[in-house]
Amino acid sequence: MAELVYRPVIGAARTLFKALDLKIDTQGSEHIPKTGGAVLVSNHISYLDFIFTGLGALPQKRLVRFMAKDSVFRHKVSGPLMRGMKHIPVDRSRGEDAYAHALASLRSGEIVGVFPEATISQSFTLKSFKSGAARLAQEAGVPLIPMALWGTQRLWTKGRPRNFRRSHIPITIRVGEALDAPVDQYAGAITRRLRERVQELLEAAQRAYPVRPRDAGDTWWVPAHLGGTAPTPAEVRERG
Repeated sequence: MAELVYRPVIGAARTLFKALDLKIDTQGSEHIPKTGGAVLVSNHISYLDFIFTGLGALPQKRLVRFMAKDSVFRHKVSGPLMRGMKHIPVDRSRGEDAYAHALASLRSGEIVGVFPEATISQSFTLKSFKSGAARLAQEAGVPLIPMALWGTQRLWTKGRPRNFRRSHIPITIRVGEALDAPVDQYAGAITRRLRERVQELLEAAQRAYPVRPRDAGDTWWVPAHLGGTAPTPAEVRERG
């Protein structure tokens, strides 16, 4: 079926990123399979992560179907776009429906995008991973593809105003080698290995990031353990 919505949306996003003069550095896209199903798994630090995760698959000419909360599909603007791009709505009270939808997409040869932390990490460190991505890969018989993003939090993240000025912000995308999900292994063990892979990619992306905070007032986007002023995971939990 022709992609009457997805490709124009990609074109619009690329036009916006060019206008913002974003410096996007992508490495490892060759690990995205050119054909067949896969579960693409990324860290989650920005409201725009699904766009950049999708960009990581484009060099292989693959479009990613993302699992996203159903409220996005009910919005009068984003809803028609999300449905047109064949993304997968997730109603947490009926999670089995979303799981079945994602499984069918994988079995039909699609790449399904998952953020296993479920919500944005306000500390910009990896939270614990839910096991759904591993279970999907096991049941569909497809690989898991780990990915890490860095810099996207500087554009738009939870608790911060959007920055859509021409700020020349670098965005670093790292894609790792596929991870098998054998059916005879415990999904929790696969999830732990997957999180370790994403952590390694995240650290590589942070090391490769070409800029540092301008001054003391610009350290909010750097995790506390790297010398920044982002809240620690414990502080985020205390805030509720």
